[in-house]
Amino acid sequence: MRIAAALLCSLFLLPCLRAGQTMDVYVIDVEGGKSVLIVAPSGESMLFDAGWPGYNGRDVDRIVAATRAAGVKQIDYLVISHYDLDHLGDVPLLVSKIPIEHFVDHGPLQTTRADFAPRYNPYAALRDKGDYTAVKPGDKIPIKGIDVTVIAAATKLLDKPLPGAGQPNSLCGSTPDKPERPTDLEDNMSVGLLFTLGKFRMLDMADLEWAYDRKLMCPNNPIGTVDVFQVSIHGQDKGVSPALAQALHARVAIMANGPRKGGDPATWPTLRNAPGMEDIWQLHYALNGAADTNPPPDFIANPDGADAAHWIKLSADPGGTFTVTNSRNGFSKTYQAK
Repeated sequence: MRIAAALLCSLFLLPCLRAGQTMDVYVIDVEGGKSVLIVAPSGESMLFDAGWPGYNGRDVDRIVAATRAAGVKQIDYLVISHYDLDHLGDVPLLVSKIPIEHFVDHGPLQTTRADFAPRYNPYAALRDKGDYTAVKPGDKIPIKGIDVTVIAAATKLLDKPLPGAGQPNSLCGSTPDKPERPTDLEDNMSVGLLFTLGKFRMLDMADLEWAYDRKLMCPNNPIGTVDVFQVSIHGQDKGVSPALAQALHARVAIMANGPRKGGDPATWPTLRNAPGMEDIWQLHYALNGAADTNPPPDFIANPDGADAAHWIKLSADPGGTFTVTNSRNGFSKTYQAK
């Protein structure tokens, strides 16, 4: 009887122990769009953006494949950073494949451009029937087991430093200004998120652009340092400013680029020369660059040539150690806590 009880306990305990060890992050290949699956130690999940619509449901299928690999049976929080086509995806089709419990975004569509409504309206109709929250900077998304803080939303930015942050940002003086693009283009409406698990921190600002980087990070850095920077706006130069990308002192950058979208050569020195930067990982070899503006092959999930939709997986523990894995070839690198 005692042995049977012990076996029964182990059947329930071992999955809990595995689930409780790490935060797992799948950077899904949606061909230059954005979709990131985060699974908390509690087992709760978040999908940050849904890739592109169309393509015979290609991106929905890739998201569902990632959820199955992660052992996720529902998406607890779907966060749509903004309403551009490569982030909004096809949420009605996604819901037909996997349940979504909570919807999160930056609020109502504000652009007057006519081309946004046909893709936004079906999403909004579905969202408004469910459990829905429009977030603002400083809010928390209450996924169990990790802290998720909203840094930006609907052009508004965090205006008070997080605990331990708020020091002057010396990079402001050397980062040139760039024109602020109209909000009709949606990028700067992006929801930006800081993920914290114990000592581990990861920042993902979606498509926030250079001018808004400066607004957020100057004259003082309200975020502090992070371990991992999910590179903004697919690694396009309009969204990778030194005032943010170098002030974070990230050890690892992960870039959700496509073969012909993002991964701009101009962003490479900004990332490569960031203090503390050890490695840059990319979803694709950037064809607009060359070998010296792409990482080594083991750090690229989908090299030039056949595209098999490989993802990059990150697993972080509360002590600050994290591992990044290339699903194409199983190459992993572990970054010990500092």
